[in-house]
Amino acid sequence: MLLGIAGFAQEKVVADKIVGIVGDKIVLKSEIFIANEDIKRQGGVEQNDCAILDGMLTQKALVLQAQKDSIPVTDDEVDAEIDQKIRYFVAQYGSKEALEQISGRSIYQMREDFKAPIREQRMAAGMRNKIVDGVKITPTEVKEYFDKIPKDSLLFYESELQIGQIVLYPKPSRDIELLAIDELNGYKKEVESGSKQFKTLATLYTDDPGSKDNGGMYQINRNDKQWDPVFLANAFRLKEGQISPVIKTKFGYHIIQMVSRNGDDAVIRHILRIPQIMEAETQEAVSKLDSIRDQLIAGTITFGEAVVKYSDDEYSKYTAGMLLSRDGSNYLTIDQLDKSLVLLLQNTKLKPGEYSKPNSFTDDRGKKGVRIVYLLSKSEPHRENLRDDYNKIAQKALEEKRNNVLQKWFQARISTYYIMIDKDYQHCPNLAKWETKQFASTK
Repeated sequence: MLLGIAGFAQEKVVADKIVGIVGDKIVLKSEIFIANEDIKRQGGVEQNDCAILDGMLTQKALVLQAQKDSIPVTDDEVDAEIDQKIRYFVAQYGSKEALEQISGRSIYQMREDFKAPIREQRMAAGMRNKIVDGVKITPTEVKEYFDKIPKDSLLFYESELQIGQIVLYPKPSRDIELLAIDELNGYKKEVESGSKQFKTLATLYTDDPGSKDNGGMYQINRNDKQWDPVFLANAFRLKEGQISPVIKTKFGYHIIQMVSRNGDDAVIRHILRIPQIMEAETQEAVSKLDSIRDQLIAGTITFGEAVVKYSDDEYSKYTAGMLLSRDGSNYLTIDQLDKSLVLLLQNTKLKPGEYSKPNSFTDDRGKKGVRIVYLLSKSEPHRENLRDDYNKIAQKALEEKRNNVLQKWFQARISTYYIMIDKDYQHCPNLAKWETKQFASTK
C-alpha cells in the first residue's frame, strides 16, 4: 500500500466500507482509492482496484506472520521513515505551511497518522525479507530472463550518472557574526519598544526563504524531529508575545517570537540572519579541498574515507558522498541535478573516475559552500542490454525469482488464514488464490 498525502485530504472521497479481511486485519475501500490517488500524484499509471487490493491483502498476511515470528521493528526505524516522508512532501509542496494547508493536518498530526501504516509496511517488508533470504541469481539465469523479454519491450535509458561530492561550508569571521547578532538585537529592541512589528521586520530582513513571504511565521510542534533541537528548545521557553534572545543554530542566528501556544503546538515568527561568507573564508576552503583532491588523485585516500573525514554535508556521510534520487537510487539523470552541478559538468567536461577542482555553490537553504565533485560513472542513452545494464537486469531477474518463492510460500499457508473479501471484488481473477468467501457489504 502506498502511503501519501492524499490520505490526509479533508474531502469525502468515497463511501467507506470494509472490502477485505485477513485474520484480524482489515482493508477499507477508501485505502484503495487513496493508494491510486497517490500513484497518480507521483506520476504513475492508475492501477486496477483488484491489483491494489491483492497487494494490501498480501501485506496484511505478511504482517500477521511477522507478528507470529516477532520480526523486530523499532520506533527509531519508524520515526526515520516518517521524517523522510515528511521531507519529501515538504519538498513537493514548497513549505511546511503549504503542506499543512493542502492536507488540512498539522505536521504533528501527519506524523501520528503515519505511524501505524509505516510500522505495518516495515513489518511486512521484514517478513518478506525473511522468506526470500538466501535466494540468489546466477549469470545463466540472468541471461535466460533477459532473452525472454520481447525486443520491442526493452527499456530505453537516458544518460545516467553516479556522482558524489565532498562539501565544505566556510565559516564566517567573528566580526561578521557579531554584525548579524547586533542586527538581530536591534530588531528585537524595535519590536519591544513598539516602533516596529516583528512581522514587518521578518518580511524585510530574514534570510529564510521559506518564511519570508509570511512574515517569518511557522507552525511548530515540540516533538517534530525535523526542527533544529536548539531552535525548538528556545521557542518553547517563550511566553506568548515574548521574543527570545539571539540564538545560534546550524542555519545561522535567529530571534524568535512566540505568537500563540496550545500545549505542544505553537505558532511562532522568527528572523534568520546568515552571516556573510567573505572571499578570504571561501579561499581557505578552496585551498583545503585542493589538498584533499591531490590526495584523492594520488590514491592516498579513498573518496569514501575523504567524505567521512572532511565533508560538512550531514547527509552525504550516510551515502559515502554519493548523491541519491528520491527513490534512493544512486543513478541520476541530468534533470535530477541542481543547476550549478549541471553547469559544472558542462564546463569541466568531467570524465568518469575524475575529480573536479573545488567549486563554489549555494545550497537549497541559501548556504554558501565549496565542493569537489566526483564522477564515478556516466552512461550514454541506449536500449537495454546485458553489457551496459547487467546489474539492473540481474536485479529484476532476482526480484522475479524472489516473487516466485514468495508465491509458493503463500500457496502453502493461505488456507491457514481467515479471509473474507467484499462481493464487489469477487470477480477479480487475481484474488482467486485467496479462496475467499463472499460477505455482504455495508454502506
